[in-house]
Amino acid sequence: MQRTVSTYGLVLGTILAAQMVYMVSLVYSNPDFVGNDLVGYAAMIIVFSLSFFGIRNYRDKQPGGTISFGRAFKMGALIALIGSTMYVVTWLFYYYLFVPDFMDKYTLHVLTTATEEGATAAELAAKQSEMDQYKELYKSPLMVILMTYAEVLPVGLVVALISALFLKKKPNLQTTPLN
Repeated sequence: MQRTVSTYGLVLGTILAAQMVYMVSLVYSNPDFVGNDLVGYAAMIIVFSLSFFGIRNYRDKQPGGTISFGRAFKMGALIALIGSTMYVVTWLFYYYLFVPDFMDKYTLHVLTTATEEGATAAELAAKQSEMDQYKELYKSPLMVILMTYAEVLPVGLVVALISALFLKKKPNLQTTPLN
């Protein structure tokens, strides 16, 4: 089980981290970039589906091809945790070493997007206030870590839960007829 969890977790984490670096680079270098949160989360769900394949791979190699819901969820959660941890560590290095002014650039991006969507002056002021709060939170490395985990880990846990529900398989209990 450890090998499967490690392998799928590392692959998942590598893909998540690469996707994050790519998207942050787009936003950082081009404040006019219009992203889509729905597309971003859909991509994350697709990437986290690797946990489904990891659980299925493990289940299919077991005698009788069985796995309990608990074990399947544990595997999926561990795969998600490894992948999310790689995402968080990558973000920490990328943020502190390469884009320490990211929150300023991201604030500009958020305000530009809101303006293009026709936000009123009051809505823009509210967005600015919200972004100022995020900037304040980002002064603490612990908050950066917690906020970054909060971006990805819940998605991974939901996918792990759904995967466990679909992949659980109890052993066939053959009964012999009583004479």
